[in-house]
Amino acid sequence: MPEPVVALICNTKEIGENIFHVVSEQYIAAVRDAAGAMPLLLPVLPTPVESEALFGVVDGVVMTGAVSNVHPHYYAGPKSREGVLHDPQRDMTSLELINAALDLGIPLFCICRGFQELNVALGGSLHQHLEEIEGRIDHREPKDQSKDVQYAPAHDVTLTPDGYLAGLLGKSRLTVNSLHGQGVDRLADRLRVEAVADDGTIEAVTVADASGFALGIQWHPEWRPFENPDYRAVFNAFGDAVRAYHADAGRAP
Repeated sequence: MPEPVVALICNTKEIGENIFHVVSEQYIAAVRDAAGAMPLLLPVLPTPVESEALFGVVDGVVMTGAVSNVHPHYYAGPKSREGVLHDPQRDMTSLELINAALDLGIPLFCICRGFQELNVALGGSLHQHLEEIEGRIDHREPKDQSKDVQYAPAHDVTLTPDGYLAGLLGKSRLTVNSLHGQGVDRLADRLRVEAVADDGTIEAVTVADASGFALGIQWHPEWRPFENPDYRAVFNAFGDAVRAYHADAGRAP
């Protein structure tokens, strides 16, 4: 039986005088090993790939994390401060891709930047500097520390009773890592809150009217999922949804 295929959206990175399209290996490995699907890297070209052609061959989409932020003009936010990184080519691809995947019921898993893109794509807005909001903790990773420290457990989240994640994980609270400076301000109407940090920051959502798997998570479950049963469980669930879609689309013999 052919493997289902999952598209992972790339980020642009300038190296020398050339633009490269990149995805961190941890996302690629998590899709292959924890979700059990074939990863396919999706470039973010100045003229985006047509979603109709893409969805003729893929069975799921992962909106990956990134060091860049969604440009604030997409949610009528204030101008970004000097030094904030943006990725216009990713923005042009990601926001349309999210809506297209939802329209077709293709399994959609949005992580970190992808979580923020999901909210913006559906009409929500973002706080650009969570750490400056009264009562919020600093959700950013320590930049001067190793990856093991940056991706270490950072804070707890409370799962929504009777929500998707609470049912999947069989618990009401879990501890997650934290590597983000932005977060949800106005939540899009179509999104259902699945997890909230103790400081009130929304950490996970589902799309309430989605016909298939549509999950957004602010933390990074792709980080060593085989060492964390909660992280592994969400990738396993995504993989199950991808295989079901693959079979329903007639791509399995």
